[in-house]
Amino acid sequence: MTQQIPSTEPELTGVRNFRDVGGLPTVDGRRVRHGLLFRSGHLAHATDEDAAFLTTLGLHTIFDFRNAADQKLEGPDVDLPGVRNVNLPLSDPADGAEFWKMVRDGDLDQLRELLDDGKAVGRMIASYRTIVVQRTAEHSRVLHALAEDSVPALMHCAAGKDRAGLSIAVTLLALGVEREAIVADYLESNAKHRRYKVHRSSSAASAYSPEVMELLSPLFDARADYLRAAFDTVEETWGDVDTYLEQGLKVTPETRSRLRERLLD
Repeated sequence: MTQQIPSTEPELTGVRNFRDVGGLPTVDGRRVRHGLLFRSGHLAHATDEDAAFLTTLGLHTIFDFRNAADQKLEGPDVDLPGVRNVNLPLSDPADGAEFWKMVRDGDLDQLRELLDDGKAVGRMIASYRTIVVQRTAEHSRVLHALAEDSVPALMHCAAGKDRAGLSIAVTLLALGVEREAIVADYLESNAKHRRYKVHRSSSAASAYSPEVMELLSPLFDARADYLRAAFDTVEETWGDVDTYLEQGLKVTPETRSRLRERLLD
């Protein structure tokens, strides 16, 4: 069945994977307020019409989780008047450069060596686990900013799937959103109109062969196993979400309460 794009969600020309996270349910019966928390892919290719729409959202802050390699590849975000731009890289530029080189230039033998037999999935799971453990300062900064003054906010990375997906998930955990609702929102990145378009250096048909695309697909899919690996890492490292927020992210109950009052109906 063809997925219909809700009329409230614009089909932006140069921005992939845009959506409002509003409406998601919390475990205590509240919902995330519409119009305050958005997610997307990068804004470097936003058209004038895209930028005009984004301006209507009244954004306070855009959180860009791309690293230097991502920004070199795609370019900086377009400037939106009156919006604060915060760059918080959630992955190492060396990893980013190596990743994009593999995607663009890897031949079939190289891709098989690097990605076949579950290696691509393992790479993604390891990345999610690493970000949870090593980027606590960045996630702490985001939650404190949201609790203080930084809404409406838009979070994005390159495709709007992994780093933005994790940061949105951490925010939703702090708000007390139901775990399966967080996973369901994350999986929305798989919709055809949202997915990052794979670009290869060669235009030959072999560069986009079914086997090549199958090898690359775990890198560009949103898979529940990836996000659940992040949740598992939280519990393995800190014991539970409350301890992760308080000890890992230094988010006090008072800050969490402000966050909930600001972002929940």
